[in-house]
Amino acid sequence: MQAIEQKILSRVYGRGRGWAFTKIDFVADFGEVNIHQALSTLARAGTIRRVCHGVYDYPRFSELLGQALSPDVDQVAQALARKFNWRIQPSGDAALNLMGLSTQVPARWVYLSDGPGREYALGTVTLAFRKAALKDAGFTYRESGLLVQALKALGRERIDAAVIAHLRAWLPAKQRGPVLRDTRATTGWIYQFIKQVCAEEQD
Repeated sequence: MQAIEQKILSRVYGRGRGWAFTKIDFVADFGEVNIHQALSTLARAGTIRRVCHGVYDYPRFSELLGQALSPDVDQVAQALARKFNWRIQPSGDAALNLMGLSTQVPARWVYLSDGPGREYALGTVTLAFRKAALKDAGFTYRESGLLVQALKALGRERIDAAVIAHLRAWLPAKQRGPVLRDTRATTGWIYQFIKQVCAEEQD
């Protein structure tokens, strides 16, 4: 049993602080009962933290405050998506926050999903999954969906040269071509802005 705890812990450490996970992340290598016992033991010891039913994280720590920080909501959302085999996409304020377009930390993080509508309480924050058409949640690349949702949340009136420049800096150059192809079917005005973000540099 001790060996399984150690192996799980080394994988958790390897992913770094802030990583959120469920038993699904370990079932390929260990028995379900052993995983459950190992996670419970590690949580009781304070090495990992239980953030909601069935989800744990390796807490980020603030030296300044001398305490663990709140869970990384996006990591928790991704852990739940892996657990239930959902495709998810941050929307609205969540997308803006993840892309650095807003410094406001939302009290409610909404993700579009091809799974059922569900909500989870993470301390003072609510993580909500909203069932959506795959047209909105079904992109090949995570960056594509983030771009679409952020532009949609801003609205065309609030998108200016500074926003486009920010998004260009955020999106790696090698991803621009793939993202442009990936988002072709999206709403017309959003795609026009994506073309600006992904445009080739002009000499």
